[in-house]
Amino acid sequence: MQPRDIVAHFIEHIRAQRLDEAKELLAVEGFEYVGPNMRFLSREDMLGYQFGMFAIQKDLVLRQLSADGESVFAILDYRTYFDAIGDVRLAVWFRVRDEKIQSVETFYNAAVIENMLGGSLPDTG
Repeated sequence: MQPRDIVAHFIEHIRAQRLDEAKELLAVEGFEYVGPNMRFLSREDMLGYQFGMFAIQKDLVLRQLSADGESVFAILDYRTYFDAIGDVRLAVWFRVRDEKIQSVETFYNAAVIENMLGGSLPDTG
């Protein structure tokens, strides 16, 4: 499977809240997630955080997906049940190696998420 297809499947699993299927697409060893205000070094930790976010996830809309070799870039709208906040725009850089997602780097306005969660994001550093 091509890196772009692997990431497309991963995003669809997250959108549909199928964490077990999403987990199978992530590397077991050496996985890393980096966001503007958190970092996870295991797929279990990253998916555990994602599970907690499902309570506010109304939808996850894929706006753009492109690939350059093992790098895959996605633009997403993370739609929430918080009308005052609305959608959070995400830019995500995935690196795929040996048909597994090795790393995920997410770019978004962290202040929006911090305000939504009352300023209490996990200290994962």
